[in-house]
Amino acid sequence: MEDTYQYAWIIPFIPLSVPMLIGVGLLLFPTATKNLRRMWSFSSIFLLSIVMLFSVNISIQQINNSSIYQYVWAWTVNNDFSLEFGYLIDPLTSIMSILITTVGIMVLIYSDNYMSHDQGYLRFFAYMSFSNTSMLGLVTSSNLIQVYIFWELVGMCSYLLIGFWFTRLVAANACQKAFVTNRVGDFGLLLGILGLYWITGSFEFRDLFEIFNNLIYNNEVHFFFVTLCAFLLFAGAVAKSAQFPLHVWLPDAMEGPTPISALIHAATMVAAGIFLVARLFPLFIVIPYIMNLISLISIITVLLGATLALAQKDIKRGLAYSTMSQLGYMMLALGMGSYRAALFHLITHAYSKALLFLGSGSIIHSMETVVGYSPDKSQNMVLMGGLTKHVPITKTSFLLGTLSLCGIPPLACFWSKDEILNDSWLYSPIFAIIACSTAGLTAFYMFRIYLLTFEGHLNAHFQNYSGKRGGLFYSLSLWGKESPKIIQKNSSLFTLLTMNNNARASFFFKKTDGNGRKITQPITHFGINNTLSYPQESDNTMLFPLLVLVLFTLFVGAIGIPFNQEGPDLDILSKWLTSSINLLHPNSTNSVDWYEFVTNAVFSVSIAYFGIFIAFLLYKPVYSSLKNLNLMNSFAKLGPKRILWDKIINAIYGWSYHRGYIDVFYSTSLTKGIRGLAELTNFFDRRIIDGITNGVGVTNFFLGEGIKYIGGGRISSYLFFYICYVSVFLVIIHYY
Repeated sequence: MEDTYQYAWIIPFIPLSVPMLIGVGLLLFPTATKNLRRMWSFSSIFLLSIVMLFSVNISIQQINNSSIYQYVWAWTVNNDFSLEFGYLIDPLTSIMSILITTVGIMVLIYSDNYMSHDQGYLRFFAYMSFSNTSMLGLVTSSNLIQVYIFWELVGMCSYLLIGFWFTRLVAANACQKAFVTNRVGDFGLLLGILGLYWITGSFEFRDLFEIFNNLIYNNEVHFFFVTLCAFLLFAGAVAKSAQFPLHVWLPDAMEGPTPISALIHAATMVAAGIFLVARLFPLFIVIPYIMNLISLISIITVLLGATLALAQKDIKRGLAYSTMSQLGYMMLALGMGSYRAALFHLITHAYSKALLFLGSGSIIHSMETVVGYSPDKSQNMVLMGGLTKHVPITKTSFLLGTLSLCGIPPLACFWSKDEILNDSWLYSPIFAIIACSTAGLTAFYMFRIYLLTFEGHLNAHFQNYSGKRGGLFYSLSLWGKESPKIIQKNSSLFTLLTMNNNARASFFFKKTDGNGRKITQPITHFGINNTLSYPQESDNTMLFPLLVLVLFTLFVGAIGIPFNQEGPDLDILSKWLTSSINLLHPNSTNSVDWYEFVTNAVFSVSIAYFGIFIAFLLYKPVYSSLKNLNLMNSFAKLGPKRILWDKIINAIYGWSYHRGYIDVFYSTSLTKGIRGLAELTNFFDRRIIDGITNGVGVTNFFLGEGIKYIGGGRISSYLFFYICYVSVFLVIIHYY
């Protein structure tokens, strides 16, 4: 066991060889390197698999022995300052290493086919391998300086990956937005690290926690300054994990390739913030104000992310806001002191969300064959529908991931989310009500995504009610399988079902040509003239990671199921985290009341099913039969109340579709404000500062021009000026 720990330092550096060899190959042998590009994808997968086996071996030893291993060596030493580098192996490190490697391998296998036709294939795998190196270095760091170094490398990799298609203006703007937003949090993190060093005199986690807790316990440090330093440390996690109010970069990050979205939103980047708070948990837990602040910001993030996902048309942006909300759940658990629940949800969510993002990539890949590549088309759920028959494997895997994220048993996220919801009732009833309500919203928007994508829909989005009433109404289907249906004229529900008057779609109806043969004719009311073609299931190399992630989604929740009600080790996860839990809560005891557990589970699952039921009411094609016109008539009988209902729906849609108007607020108050300040400063610099300087120069010029005539060397001129001077002097003397 000791030998395994001694060689753990190589974990971050194994994947680093891929980008280094690609760079050297492109410099020395560019043609051969480009022609043998599939070799680099195999190398990336193989080396990361070695790291995964190494991480699994360490994790097994952690579960069996509950030990913590740290090794450091001096880098800079003098009388007043010493800086050491090293690595730390504990349960948090082993959990994060397994997540990074397992999800990373699936993403790399998936990317080999997804990016096969891209000119930046080699660059993509170089970026991905370097991102894995940065994240592995972050989770194995033994001190705050190392954490900050790898923290910045992770941010740099996210910048490169989000802006992978940098020739597209939206992708270039998205990576810049992510970079600038994270600079705010990273600057706070740096200040917090420096302040913490000033207080404790150490960067090493073990020494830092011990000294810090002693200072707090003995009241030997100013509490306001300590709280400020802790807040600055938390600011770094807020930006990285897309917590309110620094979440605005997250939806724009979807401009990168879908495998990048899966990697960023499952195992790297956003998980770094959760890791940082978990790593510094012994520091935060002794400062009640910071714990309360973490809980407050996270519960706002939970609700905000769910509401902003309600009306998104882009499938990846809908999943991005879902990630934001789920990260809020993890941060909420940490703020409540539920260390185990937070890490449990981090594990289950990583696999479920990776499955959903890779599934969305498979959907986009299929859509591109129909409408041609354009994010407005291939990622727009309004233009999908009816995909069940064409991509059945993708549909099944996506459905399982959706059910897991909704918290439906026995899938993975049910066990972790239910634990967080139970703990929230003990912490604060208000927070618990918000968290449970958000669980219902999660089920609603996730099944909205599923139904719009696979089951087909009639554009029934919560948008404005400006559609024309009456007339023909055609099922939204790009595949030509639906016939036009006559909807009762002046029907209020028809307006409800045709809210999206700005949608760009083609509708198809069947008719007979001159020879009596049935043909499908496109109707292009919205300016798109699509030829009739059908999406196809993705290749096996893209489906294999989906199937593997399905297995994780089905069974990874078992590590946290309490099979035994007695003893300190109720489940694998608790045994895995024994050393960390004992360190944080020395007197904690693990006990399970199955009656309470089942009661709470029934409540949370009922909320999820209610959200699914509402989604089915609004987005399932219930209008396929004319008997549903009774529902339309019932809706029409609302009369004046319908106006109020319209306003409520429009307000909800506007809030969600426009991202809560937070981007508009930032653009108005920050971007335009800073630009106005810059213009004012520029005016002051050019007109005032430069004006004074230029004025002095001009004045000197004219004085010099005038004086040169005085010193012309002519005696008559000297006498003239002398007489003038004497005359003026005498006049002044005479009067004063």
